[in-house]
Amino acid sequence: MSQLSLEDFLNSAPVEEKKPETPVPKTAPMAELTVTKDMSKDASKDLVKESQEKITEKITETKSEPQILSVGDLNRMIRGTLEGQFGTVWLRGEISNFKPHTSGHFYFSLKDSTAQISAVMFRGLNQKLKFKPDNGMEVVVKGKITVYEPRGNYQIFCEIMEPVGLGALQMAFEQLKAKLKAEGLFEVSRKKALPFMPKRIAIVTSPTGAAIRDMLNILSRRARGIEITVIPAVVQGAQAPVDIVRGIELAQKVGGFDVLIVGRGGGSMEDLWGFNDEAVARAIAHCQIPTISAVGHEIDFTIADFVADLRAPTPSAAAELVVRNTSDLQEKLKMLLSQLTQATAKKIQFEKKHLSSLERGLVDPKRRLQDLAIRCDELLQRLELSMKHVLDEKQQLIVLLRQKLGDPQQKLNTIKQQLQYLYSQLTSQTHNNVEHERQRLARASDLLDSLSPLKVVSRGYSIVTENKKLIKSASQLKKGASVNIQFANGSAEALIQNTKP
Repeated sequence: MSQLSLEDFLNSAPVEEKKPETPVPKTAPMAELTVTKDMSKDASKDLVKESQEKITEKITETKSEPQILSVGDLNRMIRGTLEGQFGTVWLRGEISNFKPHTSGHFYFSLKDSTAQISAVMFRGLNQKLKFKPDNGMEVVVKGKITVYEPRGNYQIFCEIMEPVGLGALQMAFEQLKAKLKAEGLFEVSRKKALPFMPKRIAIVTSPTGAAIRDMLNILSRRARGIEITVIPAVVQGAQAPVDIVRGIELAQKVGGFDVLIVGRGGGSMEDLWGFNDEAVARAIAHCQIPTISAVGHEIDFTIADFVADLRAPTPSAAAELVVRNTSDLQEKLKMLLSQLTQATAKKIQFEKKHLSSLERGLVDPKRRLQDLAIRCDELLQRLELSMKHVLDEKQQLIVLLRQKLGDPQQKLNTIKQQLQYLYSQLTSQTHNNVEHERQRLARASDLLDSLSPLKVVSRGYSIVTENKKLIKSASQLKKGASVNIQFANGSAEALIQNTKP
């Protein structure tokens, strides 16, 4: 069988000139690869030559009998060759098949329009990323080429990853912003209103920064009677999110604060990054105290600004927004008092004039009562006359009705006589009708009796039937027929012996 020599295999992978390790510019072309080495060109050649000698010894002990390699041996040789041939590389490509494993490692592929390569980024390294990788995202990675021997797959172990286009911090900012907005944490409806005149204010910030000095200076000028509590917190670096969350929770635990200010002075995006942390955003969103976010300068925006109840452009602006200027309030109160005094004086003057007008039009109450008493007497007199007139008319009507009706007793006697006469007539007529009907019934009974068959039988005749059928002629009977003979005082059964016409 044909064999591929190690020298041919190694020569198939081009060896590039060593280049100093520098960050890849963001405008690097797609799938651009830069190889860096920690060794000189001569040292590289020596390493390749040494590897060739060792592998050659292992492959062929004698010219006549070549050694057969195992798959594991071959993969180890390839791994040693790749790791020796390539140092650290910068690679640009599009993420696909991204899978964050339960172990915390990232497994994915990097591809361009012509090829792809498997990639791994271990948990200890990917935890340093400021953004979350995802499918379709174009990135630049720094890593080392190696072979996963159990499967024979070559891959790149990523040490650094940066998104192409937006920086890592900006991408992390946009990702978290979109996530919290989808949860409704930016909704205006959930934001709490600030009190008009807070008495106790808590400030979570660095106790040594210029921001706290500016805020205390403004607060002391505008409202001296307000109690201010500064809750120290680290506002820059990896410890900042933990300290800020602790400060917010401490303010709620102490209680009694009317307003909470969370902020710091200006700086770069990296300096302000503690206020873009998800834990800080959720702590502000769930804080029961009305919260003002006062981070950086007016052009700086953080996630804390979106979830807070109010965003102040600067810490100084937060101090001005949280309290009203005492002198301004006093001037406004004086102006309002003056306006109230003038309005009250005008109202009193108007009411006085109105009262004088009413007094001139007001009649003596006693005279008014006398007029009403006279009016009452007139109405009473008219009522009595009207009632007398109505009663007279009713009495005249009763007299006329009596005349038309006559004597009621006489009328009743006449009706009684008529009833007695009608009763006697009705009794006589009823008796005659009953007697007449009795006679008709007797005649009908006599006629019915005379027509009854039983009457005929009582004179010596009989009735012959066959199966309850009346026999009227001898021709209806046959010899041997059984007949029933009905007499006046009984019946008998007979058997026909013979018939004669």
